[in-house]
Amino acid sequence: MSGGGPISQDWEPVVIRKKAPNAAAKKDEKAVNAARRSGAEIETIKKYDRVPTELKKAIMQGRTDKKLTQAQLAQLINEKPQIIQEYESGKAIPNQQIIGKLERALGVKLRGKK
Repeated sequence: MSGGGPISQDWEPVVIRKKAPNAAAKKDEKAVNAARRSGAEIETIKKYDRVPTELKKAIMQGRTDKKLTQAQLAQLINEKPQIIQEYESGKAIPNQQIIGKLERALGVKLRGKK
């Protein structure tokens, strides 16, 4: 049976993968990296796109009430200052663990409106 040869040659996942890294792959890569940075699970991208405006405002308000800089707040919750910056600019993908830490550090309720 010579039919087995060509079929196995056509089936090379490496070749398939090399054809695709266009705009779509770059977009996925950005989303995955953003999720990794914020410590979120990759699946959460489907549920939440970005930090809601109310959450951004609540974090900023809580932080300014305590007279904390983004870096100080980040240190309090043991995260990088970049995380706080991403949350306040609305670029972060919400992570319940980080939001919980922020609630405790700021003494404000950030979840449970919905």
